[in-house]
Amino acid sequence: MEAASKFNSPVMIQASNGKIYSFSDSHQLQYSNMVTPCDVPVGVITGDNVVKLLTHAKENGYAIPAFNCTSSSTANAVMEAASKFNSPVMIQASNGGAQFVAGKSIKDKNACAAGAVALALHVRAMAPYYGIPVILHSDHCAKKLLPWFDGMLEADEAYFAQYGEPLFSSHMLDLSEEPDEENIAICVQYFKRMAPMKMWLEMEIGITGGEEDGVNNEDVDPEKLYTSPEQVWNVYEALAPIGSMFSIAAAFGNVHGVYKPGNVKLSPERLLKHQEYAKEKLGTDSPKPIFLVMHGGSGSTDEEIKTAVEAGVVKMNVDTDTQWAYWDGLRKFEAENRDYLQGQIGNPKGPDAPNKKFYDPRVWIRKAEESMIERCGNSMEKLMCKDTFPTKKPESGSVPLWNFHPKAHNPLQDIQKGVQTMIGNLTGKH
Repeated sequence: MEAASKFNSPVMIQASNGKIYSFSDSHQLQYSNMVTPCDVPVGVITGDNVVKLLTHAKENGYAIPAFNCTSSSTANAVMEAASKFNSPVMIQASNGGAQFVAGKSIKDKNACAAGAVALALHVRAMAPYYGIPVILHSDHCAKKLLPWFDGMLEADEAYFAQYGEPLFSSHMLDLSEEPDEENIAICVQYFKRMAPMKMWLEMEIGITGGEEDGVNNEDVDPEKLYTSPEQVWNVYEALAPIGSMFSIAAAFGNVHGVYKPGNVKLSPERLLKHQEYAKEKLGTDSPKPIFLVMHGGSGSTDEEIKTAVEAGVVKMNVDTDTQWAYWDGLRKFEAENRDYLQGQIGNPKGPDAPNKKFYDPRVWIRKAEESMIERCGNSMEKLMCKDTFPTKKPESGSVPLWNFHPKAHNPLQDIQKGVQTMIGNLTGKH
């Protein structure tokens, strides 16, 4: 190490736990995951590339954080964090978050779907510049919110018709409040619609406690917070004949919201029982045949998260903690600069001194973003996805401003379809 320091060369050391550590000349310990990166492109990924990335995560012992975003600012912060910490990432919109993107004053019945589409288009336009793969997802959709889901699927189908891939990478149905039979039947119905576009479906069976986005399970029967292996298998048995692109959010005591570590009784070891049960039923050699996801991770201990990932969890939702981080960046900025934020003019430097450099939204929103970026990085470290995908930022000016590639069309077929549509409109037969 002394020689390495003298000649300004890093030393790579493999510890007994198998991890690789790098000592630079500053003698700072730097961890390198040393996982062979998954061979997927940067930008929003869909279809086979989603399967490839999630399989890579499961086989290499890491999970991908899914951050709820409510604006271009929060989406940019998530992508910047992924770029900074060399990690793939998921960006997801909830129903309420999508409404916020659309504008709280918009009362149109399609506002939430329109807001989700707007966020998706922003992420699609900007993700390539950050040099990391992004899975574009929609979060919990309860039965009462199915019109929102339908609207997003319509956008997916229209986008697919023009570009050969859906707008979103995946969607989530959360019908856990319904009887299992109805939950699974509705998932089957939608999965059949999504499968031709190679879209990933996430579903939930067993209830996540707490409250999120208007769905309140704070008083639910505690037994319902734990999904059984038989329930998970029933989902697998129903969806697998349609396609393999699905994951299951199986409850193991999860609770939405923020709690001190230890105040929520999680049992992530139950997830391994789901895998063992499915393995036996399938007669497969794969120790983890099911893709699992984790909700309600706020307040979870590092050990609980580690156990969940080892059991085949490939995705963990993060929302409450990043909400706080975004606010905390702004809170600290205001506290440090309060005297410069009491008026457009006048501060400790003089009664006529301007304050624009402090109250400009680009200044304090950036402070919020910087705080959120660091918290995202913390999640990436806990989920062991940090340094699994070296950032591939494009050469300046190399990304087309309209980075979409329409499918080639056959003019004769287009005319034929157009005539058929006209006749259908005239006769009322479609």
